[in-house]
Amino acid sequence: MSVVGELALRVQLASFEGPSLPAEWAALLEEGLGGVCLFGSNLTGSLDDAASLVAAVRAARPGAIVATDEEGGDVTRLHSRDASPVPGPAVLGAVDDEELTRGVGAAVGAELASVGIDLDLGPVADVNSNPDNPVIGTRSFGAAPSLVARHVAAWVDGLQSAGVAACVKHFPGHGDTAQDSHLALPVVDATPATLRERELVPFAAAVGAGAAAVMTSHLVVPALDPALPATLSAPVLGLLRDELGFYGAIVSDALDMAGASGDRSIPEAAVEALVAGVDLLCTGPDKPATLVRDIQAAIVAAVAQGRLPLARLVEAADRVAVLRRSVRVSPPKCEGFSVEVSEMVAAARRACVVEGTLPDLSGARVVSIATEANIAVGEGRWGVAADLVVGEGDRLPDGPVVVQVRDGHRRPGVAAMLAAARGPVLVVEWGWPGPRTGWADAPHARVCTRGNSGPSIAAVEEILREAGWQR
Repeated sequence: MSVVGELALRVQLASFEGPSLPAEWAALLEEGLGGVCLFGSNLTGSLDDAASLVAAVRAARPGAIVATDEEGGDVTRLHSRDASPVPGPAVLGAVDDEELTRGVGAAVGAELASVGIDLDLGPVADVNSNPDNPVIGTRSFGAAPSLVARHVAAWVDGLQSAGVAACVKHFPGHGDTAQDSHLALPVVDATPATLRERELVPFAAAVGAGAAAVMTSHLVVPALDPALPATLSAPVLGLLRDELGFYGAIVSDALDMAGASGDRSIPEAAVEALVAGVDLLCTGPDKPATLVRDIQAAIVAAVAQGRLPLARLVEAADRVAVLRRSVRVSPPKCEGFSVEVSEMVAAARRACVVEGTLPDLSGARVVSIATEANIAVGEGRWGVAADLVVGEGDRLPDGPVVVQVRDGHRRPGVAAMLAAARGPVLVVEWGWPGPRTGWADAPHARVCTRGNSGPSIAAVEEILREAGWQR
């Protein structure tokens, strides 16, 4: 293999399907593949299984990076079959206890390190300024830049204290969008002044906290680059390097997302990302090994054609190598979380907002409205175990009833269901606590949880029991 061909492997963070390492992927790693990102299909919910899979990756290439998305709260990969054992960012931001946030970051880091994962694609540094945001929401610490900045820095500090590298996302900020970049190309139509006062504040704090990596977003910011998404934009990534002074690795969001490759091929998006300044190219879940080869071939061709300077490719590969060396090589055994479960449940309870008077829930059934989660969150367990699941637009049973929903304010069918409901109803909102659009006049109480997690589920169950509910 040529030197350029090897470099073209070293800058890729790819993903395969299933809970075991396929032989063709082991061969790619042996040839120099930069690393792998583990998604829901790779992780069974067993920490032992996760550790065995990581060990297989490292047996093929000891220097490989192993990454995953473990944000706490709604986004978890190690606990995708159940629920995250730690509260999510929106809960932590609402409680506003930086030491708790630091402790939760350290707890996540300790668990990741215990199975050998050395790069966490988190935390989210986006300011969720748009309540209709379909992909960020409770993954954000809040809607105020200064609050988000403080908690991003604390979470990064906690995570990296456990020897796991943080990759804050999604630069330059995905909070002021109403589209999901997995499915479309969003536009953040903010002025440069607004960007500096809002979007960039948490990223500056993350850089100051020593974050090892920053992930790009697939969205257009016309004030910086009217044509290209941030991942492919030299002016946008130059802002991260030159203005924020970030010298670590820049990681792309998954290049198979529509925001990056909707009107170009994935290999072409990879080349353009490298040219713009990205160092590590991420591709999404369950991809074939042939995609790694296609990206490798496109990079080699781009160097030969002069589109991609060899010096830029070498620089990217060097940053990836530094990223791997910056984290713990020999993971410790996870001895349990430094934050007590009771402390996390208490925090989740403090973050819950109860609107109205709780009805008598004696004999109440728990009804979940089936709402599709965004791709980043996935379809793991959410909410209190339901007695009944109904579709959006179905008739709710007569009360007393506990109705669980995610982002109800964005779903007109949910509003109609709640407006027509009869009997005592308590609405439990597991998504971003938006307005009571379409059912404001209904006499229903509401509990806003600010996101799903084991501690938040326990906190809601406490509230329900206080109102007379029994399982």
